[in-house]
Amino acid sequence: MKWAVGYDMGGYAVGEPVESGIVDGVATLWLARPERGNAIGSEMVSAIEAALDDAMAAGARLVIIRGRGRNFCTGLDLADLETVTDGELALRIIRIEVLLQRIHALPVTTMAIAGGRVFGAGADLFAACDHRVALPGTSFAFPGPAFGLVLGTGRLAGLVGDGAARRLLLAGAPVDAARALALGLVTDIAEEPALEDAITAVRAAAVRLDAATVAALHGRTRRADDDADLAALARSVARAGLKARVVAYRAAALRK
Repeated sequence: MKWAVGYDMGGYAVGEPVESGIVDGVATLWLARPERGNAIGSEMVSAIEAALDDAMAAGARLVIIRGRGRNFCTGLDLADLETVTDGELALRIIRIEVLLQRIHALPVTTMAIAGGRVFGAGADLFAACDHRVALPGTSFAFPGPAFGLVLGTGRLAGLVGDGAARRLLLAGAPVDAARALALGLVTDIAEEPALEDAITAVRAAAVRLDAATVAALHGRTRRADDDADLAALARSVARAGLKARVVAYRAAALRK
């Protein structure tokens, strides 16, 4: 993973699943598979993990996650659905949850800036961050329960409350940025020209405290139960017929 250090945003590892750079303590991770809607697969998970390792080693105080192209992240990468096994699919999903837990517990400030579709695992990735900025026109959905998946529910409930989380998960329908802001899923809505000001303000707050203090504050203010979330997810993917449920869900979605 290549890093840019200085005052320009060059030096991204173009062609990688994640393009990453660091400037003045701000690490920016771009999900860089726009032709797949930046969907999350095993390669993307590994690339995000490596970029986070590099960001922490470089002393980043703020980690920003963004998406190339029209959509922040459209969910789970199912490009190989015809050939993947139930076990491989289950492991892929469990790795995503472990990554989300890591992001949620990072000892630095995190920020997601999203546009377009923010669905499924992409919505869970967005929800794992401290600051969650949506561009106008962004939509959010958590369709996983439609194929029996229980992913990130504790973190979502910690943001929007148990009742609202339950309604979002049961309905599975998209909500717009304004509704997501009212629920607490989004912390700010910003037009593209205002993003730099938003990043500057978040960075100023992020560098005010040292990493140990940030880690301690996160530890006392996080409401998710990582072990319980992982156990619930494992039970949901262990049910027989995981791939068949995903295939049926995708077919039904394409018919709409």
